[in-house]
Amino acid sequence: MEMQLEQIQRMAHDIKANIQKVVVGKDEVIDKLLIALIASGHILLEDVPGTGKTLLAKAMAKSIDGSFKRIQFTPDLLPSDLTGINFYNQKLSEFEFRPGPLFTNLLLADEINRATPRTQSSLLECMEERQVSIDGETRLLERPFMVIATQNPVENQGTFPLPEAQLDRFLFKIQMGYPNTEEGLDILKRFKAENPLDTISSVADAADIAAAQQHYAKVAVSEDLLAYLLAIVEKTRSHADVTTGVSPRGSQALLKAAQVHAVLRGRDFVIPDDVKAMAPSVLAHRMMIKGSFRSRSEAAEAVVAAILREVSVPAEPNLLSS
Repeated sequence: MEMQLEQIQRMAHDIKANIQKVVVGKDEVIDKLLIALIASGHILLEDVPGTGKTLLAKAMAKSIDGSFKRIQFTPDLLPSDLTGINFYNQKLSEFEFRPGPLFTNLLLADEINRATPRTQSSLLECMEERQVSIDGETRLLERPFMVIATQNPVENQGTFPLPEAQLDRFLFKIQMGYPNTEEGLDILKRFKAENPLDTISSVADAADIAAAQQHYAKVAVSEDLLAYLLAIVEKTRSHADVTTGVSPRGSQALLKAAQVHAVLRGRDFVIPDDVKAMAPSVLAHRMMIKGSFRSRSEAAEAVVAAILREVSVPAEPNLLSS
């Protein structure tokens, strides 16, 4: 199915409008959720309980006519609880595969940091390669496949921090944040009589998403923009406050996010503002920061902001050159 960039923009607009029937405010968060979806990326939502992380993921799932699974991560969750198992069918006298919840279009991994590192690592292959290896056999996952994971940054008891390799699989790590007074009042009114999540239906299907994932790469990126993006990433590797900078996977992620960001802004070419808008949420969680009194996230975002100020922006006349 051939899909034009205008169709991708229209589809994203429809999904966002549908989600906003449930989720109050959070325009920027919803935009990043859509960017991750179209760019074949995954997203980590980090914030205190009750800020709407799970509600946002469910609203996204109901807006797309595809399969959806939710897993509540706990310390006793095993890798096979995610991937599935081969069990012996006595009636057929043979082994039969019973797929786990990973075999879906949209997976909500609730409180992902409550699972043990062994179980967390079972997500590495599926998030990067869209496949699962079970008993020596590789099984491909459905497309599109997206993981929306949530975690509580405040509570440490009974949690296992995500390792660097796992964090690197997420396109974005973002915070929901508290609503302002006006939004808080709107939430009370909207949920007073019923849950609006029960009233929305799908506005796009899995085939639409898969087509968008194939064709957003048509967005033009000039040599100057590529050099600008790479300069930002390379700065993370030499910055005095950073022990480990962003990998080539991170630079590819930033490029993809910038391309989709351009589409959602109605352009078929990337400009520096696209890169700047995506850089904090794409790069910060991929960096290891030296000891800081602030949280790791705040310190990393401050470093990215400083780098964006330091790196020279390419001249506008060359932005569209091929």
